[in-house]
Amino acid sequence: MDQTARYDELVDRVEALYEAGRYGEAAALVEAESGGLEAWSAELAHLRACVLGAAGDADGALRTLREASAAGAWWAPAILDDDDFAGLRGRPEFQELIAVSGSRVAGEPVAALIDVPDEPVGVVVALHGAGQTAARARTDWARVLDHGYALVCVQSSQRMSPNYRTWPDPDHAAADIARALADLPDELHGKRVIAGGFSAGGRAALDWALTARPAPVAGALLVAPALRDLPENAANPLSPATIWIGTGDNLLEVVDTSDERLRTLGCTVERIPGLGHGFPSDFDDRLAKALQNG
Repeated sequence: MDQTARYDELVDRVEALYEAGRYGEAAALVEAESGGLEAWSAELAHLRACVLGAAGDADGALRTLREASAAGAWWAPAILDDDDFAGLRGRPEFQELIAVSGSRVAGEPVAALIDVPDEPVGVVVALHGAGQTAARARTDWARVLDHGYALVCVQSSQRMSPNYRTWPDPDHAAADIARALADLPDELHGKRVIAGGFSAGGRAALDWALTARPAPVAGALLVAPALRDLPENAANPLSPATIWIGTGDNLLEVVDTSDERLRTLGCTVERIPGLGHGFPSDFDDRLAKALQNG
């Protein structure tokens, strides 16, 4: 297993323990499995600090962040304003750390990953989840190629830490998507485009589909989207327009609260029994059905 896959697997395991409230095990797992993952030292320090903060160990959380910061790590202030760090907010050392981190924040565009099957019938543009990359999206959405769709995986230019990218700002997301669309090979021009995304990327993909910014799309395929505000109306009809989310996902409540608005906007929500925050095991079958019916 390469280092990126190891890192992704470790984060998934730690997040599962976190969601189950098993904070001690989660912190121990980060410490035990971080060897060889030095490229993600900032992200792993943040992850461990979140777990310690959630467990009520504010001193341990602050110590973890300060040690990483002293070695050059940084985090955007937005992700340090988190409930896990509630016990740190009044402490001068934490405010100093936020200021230092804010001065180090950097971001830059990254070229999209583009895969084209023989005789493509359309294009799926996939947006990765928070903390993930275009390479992870390429793995998660690869099966669209089997159904004749080119796959374009966009990597966010917005970094919350050296390797942690997400989609907090719709204008930045639209600019990233526009760059990817401008780089499409000639054979994909004029093909129907479907917006896809997971978690934070699902939210950004739905925003794109509903607002047609930076360009109209035919449909939207979303896995566990981290929804925020929704527009009053969709810019154009969407087909397919499907959301898949597990009954064990902590984002389900937000989706349920938005259910009526989503249906008004033309979206169908499929709730998958027992699934947590991730892709369903039968995602290919669900994807094939959505693409065929769209």
